[in-house]
Amino acid sequence: MKRSSLFALFIVGLLASSAWAQKAPDTLAKIKAAKSITVAFSADSLPFSYVETNNQPAGYSIDLCKRVIAGIGRAVGIPDLAINWVIDTVPNRVAMIANGKADLECANTTQSQLRMKDVDFSSLIFVDGGGFLVRADSAVNGYADLAGMSIAVTAGTTTERRVNAMLKDRLINAKIVLVKDGVEGVTLLESGAVAAFASDKIKLVGLAAQAKDPKVFALLAEDLSFEPYAFMLPRNDSAFRLEVNRALTQVYLSGEIDPIFAKWLGRLGRPSGLLAAMYLLNAIPE
Repeated sequence: MKRSSLFALFIVGLLASSAWAQKAPDTLAKIKAAKSITVAFSADSLPFSYVETNNQPAGYSIDLCKRVIAGIGRAVGIPDLAINWVIDTVPNRVAMIANGKADLECANTTQSQLRMKDVDFSSLIFVDGGGFLVRADSAVNGYADLAGMSIAVTAGTTTERRVNAMLKDRLINAKIVLVKDGVEGVTLLESGAVAAFASDKIKLVGLAAQAKDPKVFALLAEDLSFEPYAFMLPRNDSAFRLEVNRALTQVYLSGEIDPIFAKWLGRLGRPSGLLAAMYLLNAIPE
């Protein structure tokens, strides 16, 4: 009986291992067979990811992404991979990667433990902080001034959770207004429908810069959160993640990151000490 039980346990273990192996995706093989890669991105996250007037994706993250795609093309032996760019919101991009409808996500997405239940992430590509955009003529100068006010936040983002936590911790009674994207948030702020719009600080700067009159807006000095950005990847696909990180390492070590940063973020100054350290710490040795 003991031998039979041990044998049965052994067989169950093999079946469980086989089932797990079958669930693990092989994104490189999928890309090679299709001779194309599907990439999800954000259309309203200047300077990281947005749509230019020619309907082509552009931005800091997109430039990094194109170098990653070139590396993936070399890995699968197809240097001229066709790219299917797909625009969608943060929650939908998470779902697209988790469900295999997209192979890679390139935007300004924060790596978080909650999202890692559904997707994997590349090495970090940027670090930012969350904050609040307000009207320059408003009386809001800090978090305490938001009491009794309405705050717009993009639904499904890490910022939504962090704003709610901040209000609870500081006993501030404010109304949260969920919006679809940054454009809607800025429109509500511009019209006076909300007193503030919460998002990642550099994204807020980009949205304000695209407005009809950027001088209408001001950024609160206080930081809401720490936001580490990375590319979303299919879960449990270590071979694909290796190629993505190999390409990012090449960009960081070769110095290619310098003109990319200068092009999209140079007006904000040189990379901070924290960001420079991030590039170094995310360059993985051979």
